[in-house]
Amino acid sequence: MAMTLRLSTEEDRALNLLSRVRGCSKHEAAKFAIISTAAQVVDDAHIRDLARSTIREYQENWEKIHGSET
Repeated sequence: MAMTLRLSTEEDRALNLLSRVRGCSKHEAAKFAIISTAAQVVDDAHIRDLARSTIREYQENWEKIHGSET
């Protein structure tokens, strides 16, 4: 799904900083922010699975907490 994201100057700065820190595009940084936040605040197995499959740090933390179980 395509969408337009309108950001304030401050929000755009935050996204730029996140993309620089992660070494990725602003598009990838926005996706990371959405998925990682949703995985932390929404009680949904599908979202947690999505985070584990797309965010390396999330998977690493999951394995530290739960072992190698999926």
